[in-house]
Amino acid sequence: MELRRGRPEELTGRLEKEIRVYDFLDKLGIDYMQVDHEPAMTMEACEAVDAALGTAMCKNLFLCNRQQTDFYILLMPGDKVFKTKDLSVQLGVSRLSFASSEFMEEFLDITPGSLSVLGLMNDKDHRVRLVIDGPVLDGEFIGVHPCINTSSLRLKTSDLLEKIIPAMGHEPTIVQLP
Repeated sequence: MELRRGRPEELTGRLEKEIRVYDFLDKLGIDYMQVDHEPAMTMEACEAVDAALGTAMCKNLFLCNRQQTDFYILLMPGDKVFKTKDLSVQLGVSRLSFASSEFMEEFLDITPGSLSVLGLMNDKDHRVRLVIDGPVLDGEFIGVHPCINTSSLRLKTSDLLEKIIPAMGHEPTIVQLP
């Protein structure tokens, strides 16, 4: 895995949604590092990517309420165990569950295994609420996918909070999960 600054030099064969991420970050003037790798479908597979990026990838979960009317992306540390009741209480939602891949594709243009906060740039109707577990924000950098799971980016956490998320028009809800 070769870590490089900015977008890949060769874009042939890359999906449009990945290229849109690079265009979006470049337009904002965001400095980022990028690495290509085999599909990272589990947090364990992300360990080698973490080492290449020099930061940890966070776990991204796509959730919804029981009625499937409210949707959430939860960013949390990859090594933390997720319990729906802990988040439900903090959000004031009676029952949370994992949302279907159909909603993920419809709202975020992302397929399972590729979920990323950067998918919110495709959520023009603001159907998805961003929820971040506080410890994710503790590090100087954060690792995310550019809407595909064969590439990963290292972003400054401050850029994510102060430039990227506001440019996507989403306000994060910060929670503290046990």
